[in-house]
Amino acid sequence: MGTVTETFFLPDEIGRHESCIPADIFNLARTLLARSELGCVFVPIRQMQFLAVITGDEIDFVDSQAYACNRDEGGRLIMLAWHFKNTRERQALTEPVECDVLYYHPESSDLQSRLIGYFRDSLQQLDQRYRNRTLPADGAKILKL
Repeated sequence: MGTVTETFFLPDEIGRHESCIPADIFNLARTLLARSELGCVFVPIRQMQFLAVITGDEIDFVDSQAYACNRDEGGRLIMLAWHFKNTRERQALTEPVECDVLYYHPESSDLQSRLIGYFRDSLQQLDQRYRNRTLPADGAKILKL
C-alpha cells in the first residue's frame, strides 16, 4: 500500500479567540501523534464530514466538502485550527490546555462547540483501532490559498 498525500489550503485568518481544550482530548491527540511515523495524524470526524490533522502544537480542521484550486493545485479548505501554547506548563495531565482558536471561514465559530464532542469520539475510535499498532503513514501538504 502506497503513501497518500493530501493537500489543504489555508485561507486568510478572519478571527481568533483564546480557549481551553479538555485535557482528555489533548492527551489522546498527543498519544496518537506519538504513534505516527510522519509526525502527523489524520482523524476523520464522520459526523461532521471533517478531517482533523494533528501536527506538533496544532490541530487543523478541514471540511471534506469544501474544495479549492490555486494554480494547478487542488485541495480541501482548513476551516478552523487550534494552536496550543504553554503545553509544558500544565501542573497535571488532567488540566485543560490553553489554545488559540483560529477561524478561516465565517461559519467557523459555529463549528467550535460541535467539534469538542465529535472530535473526542473520533479520537477514541482511532485509538481503539490502532491501540497496539503504528498509525498508517500518510502525508499532508498545507498551502496558502
